Amino acid sequence: MPYKNPKDRKYKNAAKYEDSPQQVKNREGRNAARNKLTKLGKVSKGDGKDVDHITPESKGGKTVMSNLRVESASDNRSFTRNSDHTVKINRPKKKK
Repeated sequence: MPYKNPKDRKYKNAAKYEDSPQQVKNREGRNAARNKLTKLGKVSKGDGKDVDHITPESKGGKTVMSNLRVESASDNRSFTRNSDHTVKINRPKKKK
């Protein structure tokens, strides 16, 4: 059941985590990547596409054109799964 009031959330420390310096830095990197591809006309707001880092920034990837690609939101936000629904692999995707 969704919470009508955000203050009713069970995870009360979420706001502290989302505003931590590391998370702010990560969000700035994601926003910079999306802005870069928006200026080139490859994505637009509300098109259902995500900007994907081929090598994640957390694994040393950079926000450069050779490391960015446009993917559907469902492809970018999911991992390959086994038949028992466990994650099969958790590593950077190969370039298409």
